[in-house]
Parts: sequence; structure tokens; C-alpha cells
Amino acid sequence: MPSKPKLAAILLTIAAVAAILLPFLSATLLTVGLGGIAFAAGIGQFLRLSGPEAASAKLFRALSGLLYCAAAVWVLVDPIDSEISLTLFAGVLMLVNGVMELAAGASAGGQSGGFVLVDGLITSLLGLFLVLEWPSDSLWALGTLFGVGLFMTALNLFRAEQSAPPAG
Repeated sequence: MPSKPKLAAILLTIAAVAAILLPFLSATLLTVGLGGIAFAAGIGQFLRLSGPEAASAKLFRALSGLLYCAAAVWVLVDPIDSEISLTLFAGVLMLVNGVMELAAGASAGGQSGGFVLVDGLITSLLGLFLVLEWPSDSLWALGTLFGVGLFMTALNLFRAEQSAPPAG
């Protein structure tokens, strides 16, 4: 049985290959998944209304639940338009994540620090490309670049697994 980091790296690699080979499908599934998560969050907020909180707190929970559910319906009714918005969000997210990886790699020493720097640089560049080319790249780029980002994380895990001392 492979170690947990190696298993995670294998699963990330499979997901990365699927996202890269089927970019429109993976981007649409990401968008629909986000809509489902938002709907579940809205239902969760409504379920919290039965608690012993004050009426004003319940009002804010109900408004929050309505907002989540409305966003979910908007995403699920028109996932393509939602995908365009999500592409911009993902670009910003990847850009920020890449910068954080660069900072982590710069502060880490040794062999793994260099690879984390490469991961951070590539993730930052991918995020920047998404933001700069938005919205024209929205229907294919999200899935492709998300797959590349997953693949870089998988490589990072494989590299860390190889350089880790044996458990004993």
C-alpha cells in the first residue's frame, strides 16, 4: 500500500490528467460543484434557524441562507456564464496561492525549497494568465490550468515523498 502522500499524489495526477484532457467538462463540473456546495451551505444556514438565538441573529442566518441558495440557483441554472465568473475568481486564487508558495519556498531550505519555488512560480503565472486573458479564455482555460495546477501539486508531493526519510 502506498504512503498517504504518494496516494494523494497519484490521485492528484489522475485528476490533473482528466482536467487537462477534458477542460470544458472539468471547468463545467467545477462550476456545478460550486453551485451544489453553495446550495448545501444555504440549507445549512436555514437548519440553524431552529436554535435558541435571538430573532436578529435568525434574520441574518435566513438572509445568509437566501444568499447562498440564490447564488446556487444562478450557478446551476446557467453554469456557462457562472464559469466565466469562476474563471476570474480561480485566476486570482491561483495567483495568490502561487505567491504564497513562492514565499514558502523562499523561506524553506534545501532541495524541496527549490521545487516549491518552481511550483509557486508556475501557479502564479497560470493565475496571472487567467486574469489577463479573462473572459476570452473562460470556457477552456479554467479546466486546463486547474489541471496543470493539480499536476504541479502532485509533482511536489512525489518530490517530498522521495526526499523524506524512511518511516521506521
